Amino acid sequence: MDFQLMIDSIPVLLQGAWITVTVTVISMALGLVLGMVAALAKLSKVKIVRWIATQYIDIVRGTPLLVQLFLIYYGLPQLGLTIDPFPSAVLGLGINTGAYVAEVIRSGILAVEKGQHEAAHALGLTPSQTMRLVILPQAFKIIVPPLGNQLILLIKDSSLVSTITLVELTRSAQRIISTTYKPIELYIAAAALYYIASLLATKLINKLEKKVRASE
Repeated sequence: MDFQLMIDSIPVLLQGAWITVTVTVISMALGLVLGMVAALAKLSKVKIVRWIATQYIDIVRGTPLLVQLFLIYYGLPQLGLTIDPFPSAVLGLGINTGAYVAEVIRSGILAVEKGQHEAAHALGLTPSQTMRLVILPQAFKIIVPPLGNQLILLIKDSSLVSTITLVELTRSAQRIISTTYKPIELYIAAAALYYIASLLATKLINKLEKKVRASE
């Protein structure tokens, strides 16, 4: 085991790790927006809106993330639309995450007692005001843990964007391996950085959960 190589590779791997973190954060933000829209659409009383949201969620959840990334990066140029690796990675991960987040948010909304809707209606709140001021704040307390799990999964899934030439953590390790021919050392080092990122994200989510519980 070449520990010196692992140590010497840290600066390059950290550069890739920064790309990984950046892609993860932006993709999670995009996923939250898409997930919120899709969740509310799936709960809509308008049939066509529900149908569109359902198709988006089912198709994305029913197909591999890797295939989705390939369709965006390699497939769209065939239709005349070429997207660089970074935005392709964010778009692919964001769309994929949005489908899963949508189900998390929808479940959280449905978990809020029906009496809350009735109470808000009795106070004269409109359906949109009820959702924004009463239901969503309560649903947020319920969905924090599963959203945290989704963030951890996204950190690990981000390694797949190495397949569309984005030089993030995994791709950085592969580049060094191509010149040193020592995959064990580099993949162990990369795995350690993924673990650290996941651990930090877990601690952040745990703090958020404590704040949410303290506000109850």
